[in-house]
Amino acid sequence: MTTDWTQSLPEAFRAYQGESRIEEVECIIPDLTGMSRGKSMPFYKFSPDSTFFLPISLFYQTITGEYVDIAEIPNQWTEIDIRLKPDMATASAVPWADDVTLQVINDLEMRDGTPLAIAPRNVLKRVLALYRARGWEPVVAPELEFYLTKPNVDPNEPIEPPVGRTGRKGAGRQAYSMVAVDEYGPVIDTIYDFAEAQGLELDTLIQEGGAGQIEINLLHGDPLTLADQVFYCKRAIREAALKNGTFATFMAKPMRDEPGSAMHIHQSVVDANTGRNIFSNADGSPTEAFFHFIGGSQKYLMHVMPLLAPYVNSYRRFTAGQSAPTNLEWGADNRTTGLRIPTSGPEARRVENRVIGIDCNPYLAIAASLACGYLGMEQAVAPRPEVSGEVYAGEAELPDNLGDALDLFEEEAAVKEVLGREFCALFDAIKRAELEEFKREISPWEREHLLLNV
Repeated sequence: MTTDWTQSLPEAFRAYQGESRIEEVECIIPDLTGMSRGKSMPFYKFSPDSTFFLPISLFYQTITGEYVDIAEIPNQWTEIDIRLKPDMATASAVPWADDVTLQVINDLEMRDGTPLAIAPRNVLKRVLALYRARGWEPVVAPELEFYLTKPNVDPNEPIEPPVGRTGRKGAGRQAYSMVAVDEYGPVIDTIYDFAEAQGLELDTLIQEGGAGQIEINLLHGDPLTLADQVFYCKRAIREAALKNGTFATFMAKPMRDEPGSAMHIHQSVVDANTGRNIFSNADGSPTEAFFHFIGGSQKYLMHVMPLLAPYVNSYRRFTAGQSAPTNLEWGADNRTTGLRIPTSGPEARRVENRVIGIDCNPYLAIAASLACGYLGMEQAVAPRPEVSGEVYAGEAELPDNLGDALDLFEEEAAVKEVLGREFCALFDAIKRAELEEFKREISPWEREHLLLNV
């Protein structure tokens, strides 16, 4: 039975639905990794005012599914229920489903209505509230890099580039090649179809430098909306690849001799009342706020690296000879700096954070990056002098492994105040447990080179 609330569903969904009836609704949330969890139900069971619950323990798991004892959480294993609150502005199609299916991102609350502090979407909302209190509105535009690969069904085997329409494996070093994009035309077409059905606002798509590596840019806008779009987009890309017999991976470094995948974020801040970019003066020159945002990024980004590069594999992207910057220098139109200032007019002056990996949770990475800029503006942190020329050869400034990154994360109090101490304690515990799990593993490299040679 059609109910009144369906009339206010987004236009993209209603165009996708056509004359068909909605069969199913997915109530989903982003977990700590940025993957979707939730509940699926028949359409008649759902309404925007319905109350559904999930156990809070879903946030107590590592990427492998292992549960972690966290000392800071009293009565942890009572596994209290947390309430799902549908955000109907996020309602979207599930175009890979067999029947017409609606998906809705939910906010998470305690039973008394208090926002759940450890939920990634609420962490981002917390940071945005700090901006709003100052009369500021951040604007972001993410760039998503990922690989299409041959299906990898044996984790002990290396990941390989996909086979395209010519029957040949993808080749690297073909950045911006239209021929390389055409090689995977069916996958790309399916991604576009899914994005249109979901109302996702894609900007451009290019072939990146790796074999089978694609980059998709999203239009700039509100950070929460863009985080939702990245969340939806990653799921849609995976499904589009599977529909065409390939995998899409958002590992930061899936192949040894190919470049890693990033999620660069373009950031600016506008005055909430006037809409003016506060990074530019009336005469077009950069403002103190612009320099302080850079200064805060330089001072604090190294302390939030676990949110930008959350796994052991993340730090393989920063190895020598790769395109990922290992510094927090800044410069105009300089892709060797961690903080690039793209060429633009004064109204679009922005800071591009180039150190974030695509394996991040988009809510947490955007929150962390904006938190650093916010602290810089609040504390009037002066940046280091602008650099010119290549800085790849300079000494690495960022931590090169997850353990060191977690130590830096644990020691910085100002960041914890902005992101929330409860969340930071949980995230640190989960990541340290994942690191310990990884240390117990014996890699194929060790078996190949040490088994009979030492």
